[in-house]
Amino acid sequence: MELRKNSKYALLTPTSMGVRLTPENGQPFHTSKSFRMEVTSAETNVLSVASFLGLPVKVLTAFVKESPIARMIKDDLASRHMDYEGPEIEQGGPWGNRHQFNLADSGFGVRGPLVHNDRAGEVGRLLNVEDFDLERIFNDEGVQIVHISGLNAALSPETGRFCLEIARAAARNNTRISFDLNHRASFWQNRQEELHTIFTEIAENADILVGNEEDFQLCLGLKGPEAGGNDLSDKIDSFKEMINQGRKRFPKAEIFATTLREVINANAHLWGALLSTKDDWHIVSPKEIRVLDRIGGGDGFVGGLLYAVLKDWTAEEWVQFGWATGALAVSMLTDFAQPANEDQIWSIWEGDARVKR
Repeated sequence: MELRKNSKYALLTPTSMGVRLTPENGQPFHTSKSFRMEVTSAETNVLSVASFLGLPVKVLTAFVKESPIARMIKDDLASRHMDYEGPEIEQGGPWGNRHQFNLADSGFGVRGPLVHNDRAGEVGRLLNVEDFDLERIFNDEGVQIVHISGLNAALSPETGRFCLEIARAAARNNTRISFDLNHRASFWQNRQEELHTIFTEIAENADILVGNEEDFQLCLGLKGPEAGGNDLSDKIDSFKEMINQGRKRFPKAEIFATTLREVINANAHLWGALLSTKDDWHIVSPKEIRVLDRIGGGDGFVGGLLYAVLKDWTAEEWVQFGWATGALAVSMLTDFAQPANEDQIWSIWEGDARVKR
């Protein structure tokens, strides 16, 4: 995949930042008194792979002015080697704007994780294209790949327009577009026509499309495949059928990808991936991995995939590296992978967990 030259940033993403509270020691949320608080967003989870491996990245977001949570978010992004910009929005009193809270335990064994999103008054819902100079960002500074998530695009009418204008600016300035569909039924309620129009235009401009069968059906209106069996070969055949439809509807896309996950228990998953280029299919059959905290595994996969594309590796290496960075993410308490170096990721791919001295 040919990428724009002379760009300040390898990756850029629009996002709504928040924090996640997680009980210690794998305990349920409602029984816990001690919690770990981490800065999080699905989109920055993706960018973390590249930022920790030394590529320049940028985050477009919004902050609550003088909020201690906003300060925590800024410090965290800086520690992750991420540039950021965005407006400082007044809180507007105790019942005004704030950053989202994600209340999520990790589960343990046969007890699966429970997640509760507390997003009332979320400042990221106010993200507005008028607050950013997109021509400066995409033309003067330059971006090689912009990553857009359906979570952010569906967050509010403002963020939907913001993501759409980002996709248009990227297309005008030879920036590649990665779009992870990420359908959430609660976001789409009573907004199907509006969001289908936005998602379709972004997908028409996208070079990389990520999502499972349900994402492609519900976000983009593709017809679902005929019901099949539940074994791996049936799932792969079903996804291939879906992507064959997608290629006809969205011919600009060069890469289609998804993860395959089967839950054995909260701490052991079968983890696989599929990637389709215009020339071939690349499949990682599910392998058992250990899971400390499952949140962020899919974002880690996309992050590794995009890093590999930026490094101009082969398509086979794209899916392998993405599989391994997803596996790394679920071994960490943060929602994002923090790779030490490329060798660490390739060791995960090779199944080599021996001590390195």
